[in-house]
Parts: sequence; C-alpha cells; structure tokens
Amino acid sequence: MCGIIASIGFGDREALQRMTDLIAHRGPDDAGLWCEDENRGRFVGLGSRRLAILDLTPAGHMPMISADGNYVLVYNGEIYNYRTLRNELEACGHHFRSNTDSEVILHGYRQWGVHCVSRFNGMFAFALWDRAERRLFFARDHFGIKPLYYTEDNGRLALASELKSLLLLKEVSRAIDFHALDQYFSFLWVPEPATIFKHIRKLLPGHYGLFRDGNLRIEQYWDLRFPREDQSQPIDPRELVGELRARFAHTVKSQLVSDVPVGAFLSAGMDSSSIVANMAGASSARVHTYTISFPLKNRRGEVALDDPRVAARTARHFDCVHTDIVVNPDAARLLPRLVWHMDEPVADPAIITAYLINREARKSVTVLLSGIGGDEVFGGYRKYQAHYLAQKYQRLPRWLRLRLLEPMVRQAPILSKTPWAAYMRFAKKMLRSGSLPPQERFIMDSVYLSDTDKVQLYRPELYSEIIGYDPRHRHLDCFAKVAECDFLNQMLYLDTKMFLPSLNLNYNDKMSMASSAEVRVPFLDWEFVQWAADNVPPSLKIHGSTTKYILRQAMEPLIPAEVLTQAKAGFGAPIDQWLRDELRPMVEELLSDHAIRLRGMFDPGFVRRMIEEHYSGSADRSFNIWQLLTLELWFRQFVDAPPA
Repeated sequence: MCGIIASIGFGDREALQRMTDLIAHRGPDDAGLWCEDENRGRFVGLGSRRLAILDLTPAGHMPMISADGNYVLVYNGEIYNYRTLRNELEACGHHFRSNTDSEVILHGYRQWGVHCVSRFNGMFAFALWDRAERRLFFARDHFGIKPLYYTEDNGRLALASELKSLLLLKEVSRAIDFHALDQYFSFLWVPEPATIFKHIRKLLPGHYGLFRDGNLRIEQYWDLRFPREDQSQPIDPRELVGELRARFAHTVKSQLVSDVPVGAFLSAGMDSSSIVANMAGASSARVHTYTISFPLKNRRGEVALDDPRVAARTARHFDCVHTDIVVNPDAARLLPRLVWHMDEPVADPAIITAYLINREARKSVTVLLSGIGGDEVFGGYRKYQAHYLAQKYQRLPRWLRLRLLEPMVRQAPILSKTPWAAYMRFAKKMLRSGSLPPQERFIMDSVYLSDTDKVQLYRPELYSEIIGYDPRHRHLDCFAKVAECDFLNQMLYLDTKMFLPSLNLNYNDKMSMASSAEVRVPFLDWEFVQWAADNVPPSLKIHGSTTKYILRQAMEPLIPAEVLTQAKAGFGAPIDQWLRDELRPMVEELLSDHAIRLRGMFDPGFVRRMIEEHYSGSADRSFNIWQLLTLELWFRQFVDAPPA
C-alpha cells in the first residue's frame, strides 16, 4: 500500500519531491523518485511513498525499474493472485528479482500489454512509464478501492493518489466546478469522475489510461454485468449456498497474504463476522479483531450496531485477540484534520469513526480486513427493502397517501434524542419519495438537500451556474446501462458504481492511509462479485423481509445465531449530539452571518434558519449543517490557503 505520483510535462524534480512528501502518511517505510527529461526537454517523473506489506527488503523499493531499464512503475495496492501470475510469467521466461506483487505488474505489462489489468485480482492504482514507447500507462482497480486523481492541460498530464498533491503544481487551477458543488449538496459527496475542482478528475473504476505525445485516451477494461430480468435460470438454492460459502472462504484466504500482521474490523454485523469466521478457519494463529463504539449517552435515538457486547461475544466465539475501542472524540479538533485528509468535501461523519478505529488498530497490525461491499453485493441496505415497501405503499388510494399520510409525516416532530428518532427519519425519507417512480424514488432517498432548499440557499450568482443542470445525471446513466435487469439488481449496480467508490471506499482509503494502515475488502473480490451477479437471483438476496438472505444461509454454520437474526443497522455517528455540544462553537463561528457573507455563495438568512430549525427540534437539519461546516473548513484549507 502506497502513495504514488506521476508527471509528464508538469513541474520538475523539486515539485515532484514536494508532491511525494505531502502524502508521506500513505507510506512511511520508504520513498523514491525517478525522473528524466525527454529529448524535447519535457520532464517525466514518478514518485512513491511505500507502506511495505510484501517483501519488506529493499527489493520492493519504488519506483521499480525493470532489469532492462525500459519500464518504470509506481504502484498502490495489492494483487492477491500475484503468485499464480508469477508462476505463469516464469513459465513464459520472465525472471524476477523480488517477492513483491509490484514486479508482477512490470512483467505482466511486458507480456500482455495493457490487457494485463484484466488478469489482476486485487485493489490497485498504478502508473507505468514505458520508455521505449514513450507513453504512460495507468490504471485503477475494478471497483475503485484505491483512488487515482489526474489533471491534463496543454499536452501535459499529472496524476496522484491524493488530490492535494496535484494542487502543489502551480499550473493547476483551483477553479471550482459548480456542477460538482451542486452534486455535493445533493448527495454529501461528488460522484466520480468529477471532483470539486473543474480541472482535476478521477480515473473511474475498471478503467485505464494511455498518455502519449500529449494525447490522453481513457478506456474501460471491466464492468459488472447482471443477467436480464427474462434470463433467470432454474437453480438449486442448496448448491448455491454451498458454492457461495466455499467461494467466500477462498476469497478471504487469498487476502490474508502479507509479510506484516493482519487483523479485522468486527462490528456486531454479519459481514464483518463472516470475514472473521473465515479468517479463523484459515489461520493457525489467533485473529486480532477491533471494535469501535461510543459511550451509551451518544447512542440514544440511533438504531446502530455499536453495542460492543455483541462483537465481544463473537470474538470470544472465534477465540480472537479482541480490542474494544470506546471513543468520545474531540470532534472539533479532529474534523479540520480529517477534512484535509479527505481532499474533497465529504459530509459524512463516518470519516471520524473510520479514522479512530484505524488509528487504534494500527498500533498492533498493519493490514485490516473490512466488510465494506457486502451490502452492495447481496442487498443489505434498508433502502433496498424500501423499494418493496413503496410498491405496497403505492397500492393505497392516492388521496390517502398525498392528502393525509405524507403531510402528516412531514409535519411530525423529529423526536431528537429519543428511541424513535431513527425510525422517524426513515419514515420521513420514505414518504418523501414513496409516490415516485422507482428510479426517481431510489435517487431521492439519497438526496439530502431538496431543489426547493437549494433555491433558498444559493446566492443568485451561484444558482445561475447550475440552472438546467441535473445533479442526477450520473445516476441516470448507470440506471440506463442495466435497464433490462431486475430493479433490485439495478439498485445494486448503481450503488456499486456511485456510492461505493465516491463515498464508502473513498473515506475507507483516506482514513486508513491517514494512519498508515492498509484495509482490504474481501466482499469486493471482482471474480466473487461477478459470480454472485451471474448466479444469485434477486429473490435470494432479499427474501420477504430478510436482507442478504443467501449470505445468511451460507454463513449459518459458521457464525453465532445472534449475529444472523438481528435487524440490519449501521454504525451511527452521534452527529446530532456533536452539533449541539462540542461542535456548536464551530458552527456559530464558521456559519455565522459574517462568515457566510464573506464566502459569497450562500444566503446567510437561510443558513441561519436551518441552524435554528435544527436546534429547536422542528426539523432534522443535521446533515445540511454538516455539509456547510465541512465545506467551509475545506475552502479554508484548499482554496483560501495552499495545502501543507
């Protein structure tokens, strides 16, 4: 796991050194630069910060240069099938000088060209300079587990693991993409490939790029496929359950490869418990597990699986070396620091909990396995169930829905800090979209600021920039690609393409790397995911009121019954309490009328009304306030002042 930099035509060696130093947290074990000038005088440079996981000797140093000097590689990630590929390459006559997976990329490119990426099973972002062809080849893994930002201008290209490195290049504009800003207010994050900056992009998952003679070409090498709705085949659920169990065990075992200690996150949920169960079965040593929770006072009004007792009992069941991390974080101190690590404004308070558990776990292990992706593969989120509930809801008379139920729920109090708060949020969200067509309803369930609110929030100058723009366009494009599939699979595809890389995997990478830790995600082994998409019908993903039905069946012999039978819930950060307590002075300062006027983008009166509505309990504006707070912190660090 590492941080990488590459530049063709931008900057010089000194600039590349600064860019690499800025992401030292991604790789504290080693650092390296490789630079040359072309005959035309164009600068070519690659930089790396290395977190050593495989082959801890100097043979793993990067940039890694092939024996003949023709290929130079910087690489971030892990190729889990590298040993199989190495054997195949050695049979073709290739000779290796290290025991790294990095060297497999070098030889794989030499043997198979750009098609090598289709043979890699892992998480990766890399850049490879082909000196003979005078071209840069760069790629990102199938699901976007590892990030890769790039900027292109006037026949030049620069790319980096983190956006902040690109901002050190004086030629790179900091102009804001107002369409991306509008998406941020819609969804809490900016959908890829856009970033908040107009001239910086993200390479999409499952894509590679080729840059030669000042010309950039982006190609897709992989996409997740689902069968058409009319292509369902008769199956034997018992055989499917057994094959799923065997395939997942193989996937977890393949991701235990490491020359440094490996552990796992363990919530009270099924995904992380399934991983730990298979780790325990595959390892002769005791598994190290880590659970994070908040004090009881922070859990009032939330439906969340942060009861450490369930995780502790699960850990005892598998004889794990368990660490229970109870946190009462200083959110006011942490938030500015984590906004810097995130690169872009991301208004999800989960970044705080993700950082804290990685920081504590890193004291004893370097690699951690996480259950991210299980919900998107097997249908675990409540919003998928909401689709089926909405179908039943729409059978009610229209007058009853529109004239009675929906106005009543809209006007109901939010019940803050009561056991009913989470249920009321769910009811308000569901009935807001319950009468809409399926695609619009699913997207609306992910919207945090309505069009009506935007009209009041945005100053006329900002609103004029987004008139006629539809922030849902990327979502609609994804839906169009799977229009002939069952709607549950459409929802899963959309979240795999949008929600996963742009939010969950994004903060998973940034918060783990902030602590110099590597997090692996077995549920996103692309061969396993494609097998599930091809073979598991929607009726075995959500079966009646049971989510992830087939996964529960497959894991039933392995994990405790209480994990299998409890209701789905997430790990809820106490955002409301933070805003009312330790973050309130920050809210009053950064979102004051004076500060909002100075920023010049939003209406101070409407911002003040949202804050008053939330503190009075008349509306739940927690995420809207968090959006504005995060954005203002981000502006002060990345626009008002250079990264440092």
